[in-house]
Amino acid sequence: MSITVTTWSLEQTSPADQRPASAPEGDIRITRAEVPSPEFSRFLYTAVGGDIRWTDRLGMTYAEWQKWLAQPGVETWVAYDRGTPAGYVELQAQEGGSVEIVYFGLVPAFRGRRIGGHLLAHGTARAWDLAERWPGLPATSRVWLHTCSKDGPHAMDNYLRRGFRLFDTAVAEEEEVATPGPWPGSGL
Repeated sequence: MSITVTTWSLEQTSPADQRPASAPEGDIRITRAEVPSPEFSRFLYTAVGGDIRWTDRLGMTYAEWQKWLAQPGVETWVAYDRGTPAGYVELQAQEGGSVEIVYFGLVPAFRGRRIGGHLLAHGTARAWDLAERWPGLPATSRVWLHTCSKDGPHAMDNYLRRGFRLFDTAVAEEEEVATPGPWPGSGL
């Protein structure tokens, strides 16, 4: 069976486009995962995307994860709630000074607590200053992302409130896939 999926592409073209978010309550810390770890990155991917049908990376091998994470300008920023991973944002430097927010989201248990806006604002700021941490990369001239109708109901609103603007919309038919959960057979 197929489903209709709408994909929206959004961007910021100046650091001045950024809009802050209120800090969430509690001990929320955001830290860069500086040591490339396929195990940790796959954990984040499945824990955040398992209930919203993130499936494109499930077939990646350990070597493919290593290669991805070793690229200059690929960064993972993780939000922690009292030491427990609550969500993440993954950045990728691209040609011409563009930085894509490749993945962003929260583990289901941490949604609805204002962590997402805070994490997105932080991740966007890190996209804008990415070249400062990666000598040889051009200064960021654009930060962009895409979201789709399969993502959470508050995703688009969060992006717009953080200062992103819509630049493209696409509609396509996709085969419906079962929600994989954080790992196959988990039932989530």
